Amino acid sequence: MMAKIVECVPNFSEGQNKEVIDAIAQAIASVEGCSLLDVDPGVSTNRTVYTFVGSPESVVEGALNGARMAMQLIDMRKHHGEHKRLGALDVCPFIPVQGVTMEDCANCAKIFGQRAAVELGIPVYLYGYASEQDHRKTVPQIRAGEYEGLSEKIKKPEWKPDYGPAEFLPFWGATIAGARKFLIAYNINILGTKEQAHRLALNIRTQGRGPDQPGRLTEVQGMGWYLDEANMAQVSLNLLDFHQTSVHTAFEECVKDAKELKVGVCGSQIVGLVPLEAMLMAADYYVEKENLFILSEDQKIRLVIERLGLSSISPFDPKTRIIEYLIETCEDGPLVSMPLRQFIYSLGSRSSAPGGGSASAAIAAMGVALATMVGWLSYGNKKFEALDAQMRNLIPPLRQAMLDFIPMVDADTSAFSAFMDAKKLPKNTPEEQEIRDKAMQDGLKASVYIPLNVIKTATKVWNPMVELAKVGNINSKSDLQVGARSLETAVWGAFYNVKINLKDITDDIFSKQVLEEVETSLETAQEKCKEILNILEERNS
Repeated sequence: MMAKIVECVPNFSEGQNKEVIDAIAQAIASVEGCSLLDVDPGVSTNRTVYTFVGSPESVVEGALNGARMAMQLIDMRKHHGEHKRLGALDVCPFIPVQGVTMEDCANCAKIFGQRAAVELGIPVYLYGYASEQDHRKTVPQIRAGEYEGLSEKIKKPEWKPDYGPAEFLPFWGATIAGARKFLIAYNINILGTKEQAHRLALNIRTQGRGPDQPGRLTEVQGMGWYLDEANMAQVSLNLLDFHQTSVHTAFEECVKDAKELKVGVCGSQIVGLVPLEAMLMAADYYVEKENLFILSEDQKIRLVIERLGLSSISPFDPKTRIIEYLIETCEDGPLVSMPLRQFIYSLGSRSSAPGGGSASAAIAAMGVALATMVGWLSYGNKKFEALDAQMRNLIPPLRQAMLDFIPMVDADTSAFSAFMDAKKLPKNTPEEQEIRDKAMQDGLKASVYIPLNVIKTATKVWNPMVELAKVGNINSKSDLQVGARSLETAVWGAFYNVKINLKDITDDIFSKQVLEEVETSLETAQEKCKEILNILEERNS
């Protein structure tokens, strides 16, 4: 089963005292099951953003442990900074990452609030998906008046905390806990004043200058401030839903307005972590805008770092700033993670798994990888310059198929293992027999779907391979010949794996449809492979 992973991003009102910052970090990291991913202090804001992940239970405990330490070390009566705040632990959001729903995260916020109120005696407000009150749904609504106005605000019935005492605690203030989508804290650097930065923020943030003058972008909060340590101002934005307003959209809109003000923009800064998807969305934007040809993920990330100037204040290291790279939610399976020698030994061992299905997927990946290589060797070379536009069309589907085949190597073995597990189920009663029979049929169908997917994926790339054979780098002729033969062999292997599993499936309609599909695809594979080989055999240049 997929592990349940929740992200927690508490913001504590201390960004200058390293001892306090480190003590809170250690308190969070000491909780079993909590992985502290990032600690991002801000001197001018006097605020530190901590990012950690774990199970729902562990992240709640981690947040509470951080709050316990903050209670000993932070005194809000002495706190001053550029960032708005309500308390020592100002805001504590829980965000779904893997295997959990937004409702699960809202429950984390409620459990945290209940325990913080009882164990620490602090007032806690709920926000976002954890709140059911429209007038106090967002952080700005709850934080209005800030710490300085809380002593009077908390006495009002409509501002009674969801948990804890309805009284002002001078040393602490109040805490806001909730559940939300992934928020990207994003700052754009300008060589101007705090007032100019704030003017730019007013232009683009959702609420704008008020109900009669809304901003241009949706799901965006923003303000301007000045960074003394960097000697520049920042347009500080919270992108509440990066699918509604992306990082690159916010940056480009700010650049456009800054030009009108004759103010220089010198890069930007992501505070904390960023989802990989947000970075790739920005990459796709610049690739299309500048008509670039970039396919590899690491090069796309490099492009975004450069175009957005993400290393302008401190180096942006993708390995430590992109959340998927840190938590590795999409690890490769055990077979494709093996050295090639070990994979071959596994195939040759006294075990039926891995078997022909995994081998077929691996052969398919290698076959189309060779075709991809020929595409690259025909692109960006002065000798083949006339082919660049054509290669831009041919390489992407070949490379994508190569990537798609890789997880099928492990998927085939996993499907077979599930079928074997089903065979071991008890069958002592009619009910047990029925459950076992269904599990076995499901396992057989899963064992059909993987090689069927190998065949379908191969079918998508025969035409690009034919076109590549006509014009590709003639010096790589043999590589494409091997690639075509390998892909045809992989289709044959997948075909045999489909057939052997179909014979035991009791769903005749399903079996008939699948068999017709794979037989047609096999004919296509034979015809296209022959066509590619004939084209290459006749080419001399």
